[in-house]
Amino acid sequence: MDEKQPTAETRSDCFCHGVGPQITHAFRRLWSEATHEHFRNSRVEFLKGIRSLIDERIGRLSRHEQKGTHVAVE
Repeated sequence: MDEKQPTAETRSDCFCHGVGPQITHAFRRLWSEATHEHFRNSRVEFLKGIRSLIDERIGRLSRHEQKGTHVAVE
């Protein structure tokens, strides 16, 4: 897939009018590598939390409830 560079026309259609990427670039220059690593790790931990919620929900939906009672036959 061929990705195009943003032009003046596409930037005017964007919510941020092309300012978002510029701000992101400015913050990256200001942040230290350690700060960048902390924010990266926080994103990873957030996604792990979402995964945990999904796994828990899947577990609850996957449980097989035993129907009836078990009766020993002599």
